[in-house]
Amino acid sequence: MGKLLMCFLGVIFVVSKIVDCYEFEEFFYNKTEGVFLESMNGASAAGAPTPLMVGLTIIHGAASTGAVCLDGTLPGYHIHRGYGSGAYSWLIQLEGGGWCNSVRSCVYRKKTRRGSSNYMEKQIPFTGILSNKAEENPDFYNWNRVKVRYCDGASFTGDSEDKVAGLQFRGKRIYQAAMDELMSKGMRYANQALLSGCSAGGLASIMHCDDFSNLLPHTKVKCLSDAGLFMDTIDVSGGRSIRNLFGGVVKLQGLQKTLPRTCTNHLDATSCFFPQNLIGNIRTPLFLLNAAYDSWQLQESLAPHTADPQGLWHECTLNNERCSPSQIQFLQGFRIHMLNSVKRFAASRQNGLFINSCFAHCQTERQDTWFSDNSPMINNKPIALAVGDWYFDRSGVKAIDCAYPCDRTCHNLVFK
Repeated sequence: MGKLLMCFLGVIFVVSKIVDCYEFEEFFYNKTEGVFLESMNGASAAGAPTPLMVGLTIIHGAASTGAVCLDGTLPGYHIHRGYGSGAYSWLIQLEGGGWCNSVRSCVYRKKTRRGSSNYMEKQIPFTGILSNKAEENPDFYNWNRVKVRYCDGASFTGDSEDKVAGLQFRGKRIYQAAMDELMSKGMRYANQALLSGCSAGGLASIMHCDDFSNLLPHTKVKCLSDAGLFMDTIDVSGGRSIRNLFGGVVKLQGLQKTLPRTCTNHLDATSCFFPQNLIGNIRTPLFLLNAAYDSWQLQESLAPHTADPQGLWHECTLNNERCSPSQIQFLQGFRIHMLNSVKRFAASRQNGLFINSCFAHCQTERQDTWFSDNSPMINNKPIALAVGDWYFDRSGVKAIDCAYPCDRTCHNLVFK
């Protein structure tokens, strides 16, 4: 509860701009409902343009296939139609929002917007990669842009149930129902498409990348994972906090039956929930966008309270400027582990990479980090232009930042 209260007390950027708490739920996977940082150019920022608000569409056809949220309600999505040169182009964003790894946490989750469409917002802002303004989203502003809501607790991968607890684990069916609905609404005629996602949704965009490509065999298809590169790594105590979390998700939802067989035929199921063991087998062009010192992984994988009961890492997890030299050294090791895990992936010409040395999490959906006057950059190129250059084959993009603290363009997250 302390972390949740901490977030409500305020979250700020190091550039001293106060931002509102919206839905950064990834930081509290075991509580489901958390906060997400709106961009400084978002709806609540003083003097900022009002973002496009897009209504929720419930997938009524999902009932016939049992494609339902944790509590049995129907899933949904938000769509804003493309026009002009983008009328036949589709961008699908799979929503993130942590995971539930026990019956208790999933029962809690089904009373929130991450487990039930009854609690989903009727309208959400489309910012960053979902923006409809060319000055905010230069390459995708006039595409058909869709956000598929996340309510299954396992990155759109499960297909089982717990009748006793009243839980439906139908993420895989939800993904398929959403795709079927969008195909019927014109996506079948797409000449180009991009499947993207942030955090748990970024993991989902990796999981479903080839599925999405197979759905559109005559279409130019690529995939983008933002903050989805969750590393199978040790925490500050020498334990494996994130492996324990993912192992719980896999066991609870029986994911060994649905995870890619190209992985499970030689690795255990929990290992196959980690992107580092999946990206080498994906045939479709894929772009990995990640902060080298990912804020979620720092707080919940590397230095969670269970691994740091004395709180020696507490200040460091809230503000990178409060990290000691030895803590920074540990984090540099995490960065090197991340870079080593993508070496083979980066060697493929069709793939893209943007790993900046920032303390951040999810950089495509927030306007300030996606594309603005002071966006994070590598080699003077902001994220939006790097993704666009890669998608449209204007240039290859394999951007790896120098190690912290060299990058002065970061929008590092600082928690009070």
